[in-house]
Amino acid sequence: MSRQFATFVANLKYEDLPPDVADRAKGVTLEALTSALVAHDMPASRQALALMQEEEGGGGGVATVLCNGSKLTKAGAAFVNTETIFAGGKWDTFRMLTHPGTAILPAALVAAEMSGASGKEFLTAVAAGYEVMERMAAEFIPMVMSRGFHAGPVFGIFGAAIAAAKLGGLDENQINGAIAQCVNLAAGNLEGARSGGRSLREGGAVRNALLAVALAKHGTPGGETTLEGEAGFYHAYAGNNRGELRYSFTGANRTEMAKITEGLGRDWIFLETLYRIYSTAGYNIAHIDVTAKLCEEHNLTYQDIDRIDALVNWFETEYPSPAFPSRGIDSPPQVGSTQYFTAWGAVKRGYPLLRGAQPSPGESDPPEVLDLMHRVTLIPTVRRTLFGPRITLFTKDGRSFTKEGTGREFIWDFEEEARRIRPVTPGLAIGESQFAELIDTCRRLDRLDRAASKLISLTIPV
Repeated sequence: MSRQFATFVANLKYEDLPPDVADRAKGVTLEALTSALVAHDMPASRQALALMQEEEGGGGGVATVLCNGSKLTKAGAAFVNTETIFAGGKWDTFRMLTHPGTAILPAALVAAEMSGASGKEFLTAVAAGYEVMERMAAEFIPMVMSRGFHAGPVFGIFGAAIAAAKLGGLDENQINGAIAQCVNLAAGNLEGARSGGRSLREGGAVRNALLAVALAKHGTPGGETTLEGEAGFYHAYAGNNRGELRYSFTGANRTEMAKITEGLGRDWIFLETLYRIYSTAGYNIAHIDVTAKLCEEHNLTYQDIDRIDALVNWFETEYPSPAFPSRGIDSPPQVGSTQYFTAWGAVKRGYPLLRGAQPSPGESDPPEVLDLMHRVTLIPTVRRTLFGPRITLFTKDGRSFTKEGTGREFIWDFEEEARRIRPVTPGLAIGESQFAELIDTCRRLDRLDRAASKLISLTIPV
């Protein structure tokens, strides 16, 4: 399997990318850079930079820190950039529990800055990283989570390594070797966060991804069955290498391992990636927009609403895993819950893009939201599409109205991404005109030389 991925990545050219794949690569780049700009002065970003500056004291700096301009080692800059993008909350999401851009984009930016890659080369590497990571993760995310691992960094290391390897000019054998070393270096656990701590996630995965690529580049060989072998990645992280699924999003109890690479280069799973523009768990975002549109279509206000029922995929009510739920279906509605965001959609027909999942100091919630969330009922079902709630609103005069989510409400092209993300401008590290230039630069990436240097410079205030 790793050999199939390596061959695909080594041979992939920009001209092989369908137009919508290249467009999506531009969009996820804009999303990640915007997230970093939102987080430019957040505690997590400052802490990551201070940590790496202390850790690398006396070392040479060759790679640039987003929004700041400081120079660190490649691994140091990638770590800080990952933590900054993560802190901003404007991520992309794939099947609920992975956020590919938080790992792939920092690795790609560092590698492209070092190699002087063109925009076409950058976009090709980003698309390759997403495609490999998401194919590896797709059916196995619930199983990995059920074993106590966090699927985000466990699969994110592969996407980051693929992007960096492609931009570093590694050949097929070296890419195969990088994948093998990612198997050795993949990590991420749920228990710290469940017990009041803060887990190291994609920041560690990206540093390890760059180590895996360096090992492969300098000749460390990889095996041929490190992913699907008897003691390989899937056996270790998913519990077996036979495609048997104790947990799945759809209720299926098995998948075919051969499907992971089936249609590689022809069918792009990357196009399933969606944008999490609200800073909350991905499964909440559709509740905001679907409920808001339902109220808009029927001119319904808070005063009209008696209660709301939301039919949802069962996994969305058992976060992060039914095996280890920290927020289960029996949890009462509270600030930050799905019921809370559904109420926001009904009362305010949206949610502020610069707001976190909970009010910051000095912020407060509309009292109507706090009231209505207690009259929102979640109804879990096994075969409901992810991020596609069916919202039924019951009015005080006995009527009811229903709107079906499709799960694709947050899958859109670059121009829609630019339109939807632009309202964050007042909260960014840079001014409106510089952000507009960054958006246009992402739009024109396929026509640029030395793309990473231009992108990074536009995140630094002038």
